[in-house]
Amino acid sequence: MPGRTARAAPREARSNAARDARRANRPAAPAAPRRRHPPRRRREAGLPDHVRPGLRVLFVGINPGLRSAAVGHHYAGHSNRFWKLIHDSGLVPMRLIPERDAELLHWGMGLTNLVARPSAGVADLGAVDFARGRRTLGAKIRRLRPRIVALVGLTVFAQLFPSRRRRGAPASRPSTRSHLRTRTRVGLQPHRFHGARVFVLPNTSGRNAHYPYADLLQAFRELAALAGAGRLNLRAGSGRSNPRSG
Repeated sequence: MPGRTARAAPREARSNAARDARRANRPAAPAAPRRRHPPRRRREAGLPDHVRPGLRVLFVGINPGLRSAAVGHHYAGHSNRFWKLIHDSGLVPMRLIPERDAELLHWGMGLTNLVARPSAGVADLGAVDFARGRRTLGAKIRRLRPRIVALVGLTVFAQLFPSRRRRGAPASRPSTRSHLRTRTRVGLQPHRFHGARVFVLPNTSGRNAHYPYADLLQAFRELAALAGAGRLNLRAGSGRSNPRSG
């Protein structure tokens, strides 16, 4: 009926207005949190090389440890003896700390790794890591032409020269210490790597704590004698060496 319809229209309008008012006063629902990708950890990026052409010694580690990757400097493990050894052996005239690793270039020495990917231990690396590392390091040595490639650890030698493994040793895993001793001795090796002399050093990590410090130091002193420690004081960026260093 016309009268009833006319009276219902205002009620419906008031009802709609009240509903709209309640909606307007209702607190807005919190926005769904935006999904954020986890931050890229610094250790995934590895460490920067400290290199230039014409180095007298290029130190090659197996790969960065987690602490070194976290702080962004080489051989930064609390128990790593690398920095003490290069000073005590006479390779550098002052005691350095990991945060000053780039300063090795002043004395004609550089730092790199066979495998760039950081890990908690060498057991976390696989055959693909080492194959890629060999190609990358080979190209680096050909480009930079260091006089001596100093491999920091017998495992570096075993993975850099896998064809020299004892028959039956698995190619996809780092060799055990007992196996390495049957094939490699610390010191100057009889062969070269892309023209550079190869010198094997003991692992300086605290995980190699069974290795006496006196024996570690002797190996570093032999490297210093070969490299002509004390005879060179190179400025960063210079590729010249003293002829007396041999």
